[in-house]
Amino acid sequence: MRRIGLMLMLLIVAVTALLSQRIVVAVMQDPDFLDPHRAAASGTYEMMFNVFEGLLKPNPNGTVIPAIAESYSISEDGMVYTFNLRSGVKFHNGSEVTVDDVLYSLNRLKGSNGERGLSPDFEKFVSKIEAVDDKTVRVKLSTLNTDFLEKFIVAIIPESNENHEKNPVGTGPFRFVEYRPGQRLVIEKFEEYWNPELPKVEEVEFRIIPDNQAAIMSFLAGEVQILPRLDAIQAMALGDRYNLLTAEQNMVQLMAMNHAVSPFDDIRVRRAINHAVDKEEIIEIVAGGYGTKLGSNMSPIMSAYYREGLEDYYEPSVEKAKALLSEAGYPDGFDTKITVPSNYQFHIDTAQVIAEQLKRVGVRAEIELVEWSVWLDRVYTAREYEMTIIGLTGKLSAYEILRRYVSDYPRNFYNYSDSEYDRIISLAIEKTAVEEKASMFKRAQEILTEDAAAVYIMDPNFIVALAPNLHGYTVYPLYVQDMSTLYYR
Repeated sequence: MRRIGLMLMLLIVAVTALLSQRIVVAVMQDPDFLDPHRAAASGTYEMMFNVFEGLLKPNPNGTVIPAIAESYSISEDGMVYTFNLRSGVKFHNGSEVTVDDVLYSLNRLKGSNGERGLSPDFEKFVSKIEAVDDKTVRVKLSTLNTDFLEKFIVAIIPESNENHEKNPVGTGPFRFVEYRPGQRLVIEKFEEYWNPELPKVEEVEFRIIPDNQAAIMSFLAGEVQILPRLDAIQAMALGDRYNLLTAEQNMVQLMAMNHAVSPFDDIRVRRAINHAVDKEEIIEIVAGGYGTKLGSNMSPIMSAYYREGLEDYYEPSVEKAKALLSEAGYPDGFDTKITVPSNYQFHIDTAQVIAEQLKRVGVRAEIELVEWSVWLDRVYTAREYEMTIIGLTGKLSAYEILRRYVSDYPRNFYNYSDSEYDRIISLAIEKTAVEEKASMFKRAQEILTEDAAAVYIMDPNFIVALAPNLHGYTVYPLYVQDMSTLYYR
């Protein structure tokens, strides 16, 4: 009997130890692609950040630091980037990263042998990628882009891998184990990671739970250890039993209006909609006050480039909104539709508040909820919508944030077009002086606001709940979950 009791105790200890090395994270959406060069959804990057690395990688302070590259240099004219590869970096399949893998990855983005590249930026700005020797890669630009360094966080993948979608292989601290659509994506510790101090846990499961309330219940039941992107009401309901972290997240929540669809092709209508929306009311009702009011497509966290003072450019005014609508030929308002991804309760709640605000000026907005995959296909890609509410995730570069509105940019889903805006953005990235570049980016933000390119609502605070014994969570100005630094205590 004693022997059975002892065995049972040892089993319990073993199971407890195993569980203490495993983390379950609640996420809201499935990845769109596991191939890192094809993925567009922020939710994909959120998870696969732990699997893939570039020559460089993001730093929590918003800069970039060496990763697969041990060091790098930039020519005085800013046209040539030289990377020295770190020795002994291995892919998850056991092979060592070679200069050929780097050339393969970057050429895949740029396009080669008559094939289109998978990155508009590499296609546009890179003229040549070459190996100097077996540890050195040189990238030459065709056009100066002083914000291009951040592009080298893009994943380096093995040339030998025959299917990057079904068998994603990277060099990150975790290796891919399995993906079951609608259920989970699992990664495990990569024992041969080049930084021997990371990661600190054995396995991570990203559990796909689109329903916020279901995710909270799983967290309270102890089935989930990390609950990211809570709203203030949810966070307060958890009380002080859990670790709660709060920070600005470098996100722009906005309501986009399709400029190619009537009546939103009329600037008077777009300005009227902006006057009809009360951002402070939305922040209080939806975010519990935990949000920063915006006036353009940039968060104040990008302090060097942020144009202050645009937040109140369109004061909430029923009278001004009605006058503009009447001037545009809509004295009785009009009917429209706000398309929102059904897995984002935060955006759904925002849509409901805005729909009520629009009623005050005679605009009757129907809220259409669609699955995330449908939103990506119909709104983001095909641009078949009238209005939509979404959060644009932060980037490390002001250019990356603002080029979303350049006329010929493939992901300009607003169908925004302004020749002066295009000119300023193209000139700004050629400036090496920070002050001059900042001045141009600030002018670009002014143009977006003056044109009422969208309704810029807020940067919602990032609130994450952690299990009481889980520590080491790192916040980035990007839409990522870094699992490598987490540990139990």
